[in-house]
Amino acid sequence: MPCELCPRRCRADRASGAVGFCRAGALPRVFRWGPHFGEEPPLVGPHGSGCVFFSRCTMKCLYCQNSPWSWNGEGEDIPVARLTEILRELAVKDRCSNWNLVSPTPYLPFIREAAAPLLAEGVKLPFVWNSSGYESVEMLEAYADLCDTALFDLRYSRDETARAASAAPNYVAAARAAIRWAYGRTRRTDQPPLIVRILVLPGHAEEAIESLAWLATELSPQIPVSLMSQFTPAYRALETPPFNRKVTPEEYESVTEAATDFGFENGWIQSYEAADPALALLGENMPGGHGTVS
Repeated sequence: MPCELCPRRCRADRASGAVGFCRAGALPRVFRWGPHFGEEPPLVGPHGSGCVFFSRCTMKCLYCQNSPWSWNGEGEDIPVARLTEILRELAVKDRCSNWNLVSPTPYLPFIREAAAPLLAEGVKLPFVWNSSGYESVEMLEAYADLCDTALFDLRYSRDETARAASAAPNYVAAARAAIRWAYGRTRRTDQPPLIVRILVLPGHAEEAIESLAWLATELSPQIPVSLMSQFTPAYRALETPPFNRKVTPEEYESVTEAATDFGFENGWIQSYEAADPALALLGENMPGGHGTVS
């Protein structure tokens, strides 16, 4: 069947060996998996979030720190039965808090098929759909059973930046529609149904502020937001200003101050220091963005 899983709708016949923009093939390709403790606190728990990092991506970010597997496709093609065993390992052996599907969109049918026998056995964890936010609402509806928590980026507020930095046409409309979809859902587990990540980009702090403004005015300032200072020049960004530098303290502080002004209190900020990426709660810990979680 021609692939229409992401907003590009490239219709590549992957089962016959064709590939589209993301270059995903006829089997799920996984780079690594295991318990992860660096996610937002509600997703981690005592044994970590059970991350499965899928290879390939529906975007091509110049600054991607995961370029070995997102751009270049490192990882292993595995049969669905092996993916079932990975999910079982995360749930039973590692006792993770959830199945955290990182960039799952090209592999949604395989993931559902892999999870089915576990669910039939009563082995079940909440699903975290962890993505760039570049999603089709049609596919979100079709695979809603794989989304107990939407952990979506809201990376850009201007399409020209999304095209130049991530080769993602119509990103703003797609990501905002995906977030609106997730916001309207009923909580199905103890985890929040939606967390929005906003990565502050060098030279584009105003877009992060515009995204916060949209969230606050069009949806609600009660949405949990994760404001991220961790941008580090990588891959093609090293040769592409302004992405060839880190975010300045002034840029990041302008975003955290805007979050306060818009009334956001649910969520987290990240320590500005690159060596200390700990998250601090929004609200009273917010000024300056230097708090840490004990």
